[in-house]
Amino acid sequence: METEEEPVNDLVALGLSRYEARVYLALVRRESYTAAEVARAADVPRQRVYDVLDALVRRRLATTHPGRVATFSAVAPELAVARLMALQRETLERLDRMSSALTAALVPVWADGRTQTVPLDYVEILRDPKSIAEAFADIQTQAQRELLSFCKPPFVASPLNTVGVKVLRRLRRSGGSVRAIYTYEALDDVEVLENVRRFGAAGEESRFTAELPLKLVIADESLVLCDMPDPVAGTGSTTALYIEHPALAACLRLAFLTVWAAAETVPSARPEGVVGGL
Repeated sequence: METEEEPVNDLVALGLSRYEARVYLALVRRESYTAAEVARAADVPRQRVYDVLDALVRRRLATTHPGRVATFSAVAPELAVARLMALQRETLERLDRMSSALTAALVPVWADGRTQTVPLDYVEILRDPKSIAEAFADIQTQAQRELLSFCKPPFVASPLNTVGVKVLRRLRRSGGSVRAIYTYEALDDVEVLENVRRFGAAGEESRFTAELPLKLVIADESLVLCDMPDPVAGTGSTTALYIEHPALAACLRLAFLTVWAAAETVPSARPEGVVGGL
């Protein structure tokens, strides 16, 4: 026997399972049923109907009549629905008490968390070339007094860096300093050579060396952008770190100054086999 879906859904909303709802709706249609009869009427598997009937009896939505073959009857609908509503209210009251206690417990933790910083939240890890190029433009724009850089291939951003030219002119007008160290290898790139010329004409101080440990930009002894070549993946796989940490920036600035002191002002003494120049 088919049951209408709307009453089934309503009973489910009041807390019954679908099998329980279907069995209860079957029971209300007759004075009593055996378990086998109600299983057929409600289209519920025979092996499940006993558990379903027991659940309805425990909820006081059905009654059982002992005998040679036990039978089951539905409790009057108005009483059954009232009992289901009472159970829902009890559940809501219990949830309300629990939510109040949970809120009271979590609010102080949340408030305390507003004063805490996430470990290493000053480090941004970048792997996408576009994000690295954007970070390179950003650190140049952030610079107010000094911009230092190690320049070596491969270049993620275009060597003809118009953002850098604007920053350079702004820093020079305000009395700031821009210094860059290039590898000889970088100068074999025509675009890099043009970049060096343009930056030099705008006031960048540049020096040259055979090797640099990594690509690096330091702004105002506060911000650092550096590449971290993957020693496993090899060439072409780079992770960049964008770090706001004055102590680290100060240490790397000292490293820059050490390389700067030993680098050439003009790339005249190039290693054997390296060609090109300014």
